[in-house]
Amino acid sequence: MDTPIMPAAFLGHGSPMNTLEHNRYTGAWRGFGASVPRPRAILVVSAHWYINATAVTAMARPRTIHDFFGFPQALFDVQYPAPGLPALAEEVADAVQPDHVGADYDSWGLDHGTWSVLAHAFPHADIPVVQLSINARKPLAWHVAMGAKLAALRTRGVLVIGSGNVVHNLRMIDRHRPDDGFDWARRFDETARGLMTGDPGDMASLALHRDYPLAVPTDEHFLPVLYLAGMAAAAGTPAEVLIDGYAYGSLSMTAYTLGAPVAHHERAAGGSATLSGDAPPENSNA
Repeated sequence: MDTPIMPAAFLGHGSPMNTLEHNRYTGAWRGFGASVPRPRAILVVSAHWYINATAVTAMARPRTIHDFFGFPQALFDVQYPAPGLPALAEEVADAVQPDHVGADYDSWGLDHGTWSVLAHAFPHADIPVVQLSINARKPLAWHVAMGAKLAALRTRGVLVIGSGNVVHNLRMIDRHRPDDGFDWARRFDETARGLMTGDPGDMASLALHRDYPLAVPTDEHFLPVLYLAGMAAAAGTPAEVLIDGYAYGSLSMTAYTLGAPVAHHERAAGGSATLSGDAPPENSNA
């Protein structure tokens, strides 16, 4: 029997506290996980593995990394004991040639950009999970091209997920706007949406958007969406919006899928992705 082409996704993960919350965003992630064929493995490009190299986890038992501080103990108690799949490291390296990918056998694991969304999408933690680092030295267009190369893995039972936020500016968070976005955040997010659902291969052009400096003060949370953009461009199929919305003025919670059934969620007051009152944004690593 032929292996079906796996869907792919970008999930706007927001605060780590979403791991413990049940809101419309986590509901959308759960619905996405339930809708896709069971993957052979999941490859995650997380905003929180942002280094000056391209690497892939290659350990059999990746550890759950609590890469944040200032949050309640319940969040530090979360474990996501999914197995790894060392053989997938070789497949990733082959897929992206001539770019070099190093195999990480012991330094990383699964960070909260990965397990905060997978805890909802695949709560049993019984599917192998591998992470691909974000190379901080590369320009935006390189990340789009990398996503296009990774598209080949979709034919081998691998579900590729990017995890970050299209708009992510923690310094501008406004707790009085739990479900709202600043005008600049909306403008940038809506332009990104137009590209993702129309011409995803041109996503790198957002660097020229007038609101880019506010929406993307540092690029680690933005870059994961470029991997889905590249896969969509390679497939010749635009992405679809899984869910959209804003949190605290300066975070976009927009999520996209490619080749997956989409249950559209309307914007609504309430049910927002929350930040803990015990975790001030300036003392967190959301």
